[in-house]
Amino acid sequence: MRTVPPSDTTFLYLIRHGATPPNEQRPYILQGNGIDLSLSPSGRRQAAEASEFLRDFPLNHIYCSSMIRARETAEAIAKPHGFTPQLLTSIVECSVGCWEGLDWESIKQRDPEACRLFQENPAANPYLGGESYTDVLMRVRPVFQDLLKRHRGESIVVVAHNIVNRVILADLLGLELCRAKDLRQQNACVNLISCDDQRAHVVTLNSVFHLSEAPL
Repeated sequence: MRTVPPSDTTFLYLIRHGATPPNEQRPYILQGNGIDLSLSPSGRRQAAEASEFLRDFPLNHIYCSSMIRARETAEAIAKPHGFTPQLLTSIVECSVGCWEGLDWESIKQRDPEACRLFQENPAANPYLGGESYTDVLMRVRPVFQDLLKRHRGESIVVVAHNIVNRVILADLLGLELCRAKDLRQQNACVNLISCDDQRAHVVTLNSVFHLSEAPL
């Protein structure tokens, strides 16, 4: 929103990073927090479009995951505002363990039981050798709670990742965490979270109107 929040309210624009080559290949492969690549050409375009969309918003701070794809997206958004993104190592993407660099069909063939359990309930069952959705939520929730409390009367941006965004949004929406996998987070999407002294709530979810080639 192009308005300054009330003095008791924080506006947090939660953004997924732009696309990387692994996001775009078909079948796509899992990157997790071990594959740390730059944005693809289309990912850079998405970051530029998100930057243009937020250019006239009264932003006060920009935070991002310390991973390259999130940093590059945050740097594009920060540039018109003259900010330097502040890195948060604690909101890096979920560890996908032994499945890093694999596509889902390969995972199903290699580890059918672990894959079945994960897909049934990723909150209780982790990526094989990695984190569960619950693990990620326990890691990132305190960071978001602190940001929302610390920036009353301000608008901030946080650029993070698919699973990180999903678990935070599911938590705020009051969904069972196993359903977080059903929340779409397209590359460079924008979610708005508004938080006052009473509660935090999700105003917009997976907004992609600013993207020229957003997939359906």
